[in-house]
Amino acid sequence: MADTFNSPSLLQAASIPYYEGNVCLVTSKSGKRWVIPKGSISKGKTASETALLEAWEEAGLTGKLNRTPVGSYTYSKAGLSYFVTVFLMQVSSVAEIYPEHRQRLRKWASLSEVNTLVHEKELLSLLQSLPLDFALPEKSISNAEIVHGEVISR
Repeated sequence: MADTFNSPSLLQAASIPYYEGNVCLVTSKSGKRWVIPKGSISKGKTASETALLEAWEEAGLTGKLNRTPVGSYTYSKAGLSYFVTVFLMQVSSVAEIYPEHRQRLRKWASLSEVNTLVHEKELLSLLQSLPLDFALPEKSISNAEIVHGEVISR
């Protein structure tokens, strides 16, 4: 059995997509858990580029990413350890057809609803640490705080 404490963590990036007070969750590939869009950071890509790409591929969302990560969490799977850097993403468009639309469900939920949907302890803790009104239109991130990432259009 692999020792996950001494092995290096695999780096991933994720986004918490939000719009009008709700966050977007997607099902895991197994369809059994609600998670946020995330994936491994490929060589030559930044964490923010990866977070934008995963939001598109897994949830059909495009938007603007906050420059500074909102936090991170770790998890283990199949004997491997993962470190996930998480960004907030202000959603600007939602597609009906996207790369994983047949593999994943997408759900918009309030931060109070995520308590009953998300079961990964560290991810839930990160979501619960967000102020309940962070995603309301009058509280949205100003342009000065946004990195204008490459818009992914398919």
